[in-house]
Amino acid sequence: MINKLDHLIVSVENISEAEKNYSKLFGIDPVWRGEHSELGTINSIFNFNNTYFELLAANGDGFGAQLVNKSIEENGEGLTGIVLGSEDLEATRDQLLEQGIDFGNISLGEGKDFDSGNIRRWKNLFLPDNLTRGLFSFLIEHTEGDLPMPGSFPASSVHKLDHVVINTNDPEGFIQVYEKTYGIRLALDQTVEKWGGRMLFFRLNKTTIEVIAKEDGKEKQDKLWGLAWDVEDLNATHTRLIKEGFDITPVKEGRKPNTLVATVKSRTHNIPTLLIEHLAS
Repeated sequence: MINKLDHLIVSVENISEAEKNYSKLFGIDPVWRGEHSELGTINSIFNFNNTYFELLAANGDGFGAQLVNKSIEENGEGLTGIVLGSEDLEATRDQLLEQGIDFGNISLGEGKDFDSGNIRRWKNLFLPDNLTRGLFSFLIEHTEGDLPMPGSFPASSVHKLDHVVINTNDPEGFIQVYEKTYGIRLALDQTVEKWGGRMLFFRLNKTTIEVIAKEDGKEKQDKLWGLAWDVEDLNATHTRLIKEGFDITPVKEGRKPNTLVATVKSRTHNIPTLLIEHLAS
């Protein structure tokens, strides 16, 4: 039904500044700079081996501009949405309807690249509150045009998303939606005695949705928190970012065996950001 984490949406006030910061952080340039004229937004997209990362800013009136402005007003710049991909959105909608889930119709979207004039088109399916649970999330099927890939991924650059972190106070409800309804594989469910919560790991398209779960008796809600990016040579990445003026912690061994990690502390537009290198075992 759902076969990938298609992309992440990041709301920013100044897209030129955000693009400059993330070009330096990632070590690659964006592959698309464009607009959604009917939504009132402009975007800058970085494409990776397993997903893409979309900077989004208001540029007029429309649903998209309202989303960006509301997100920044309530939470500041940062992660705004997670978009899940389907190869056949009509079939996915039918499967969800068979489960008794009620929502609106499939809508069409279009984006135009400023530099090349290329057009991309897609279908969207916006989800009801009982599935999004406080997150801005929708389903997408790309129908026309492709995002280019970077010409190369240097050893010091980011080349894929390792995991996205979501906080929830309702782990059983999260499992019901993401595993039972969406059909995403729950690879690991473990209790963390140290802080009295659970960690859930959902796997799809060579990335992980990592869920930090701690029940608190409040209204059930999920919230995007942070990102971890995969690099081939973390020491080279660390050296490059220090030269670019980033505040970054020293490289150290990660909690997961055979990993090195470092945390980027500046110019991430309020997104907790971890860099990780997976060592040969």
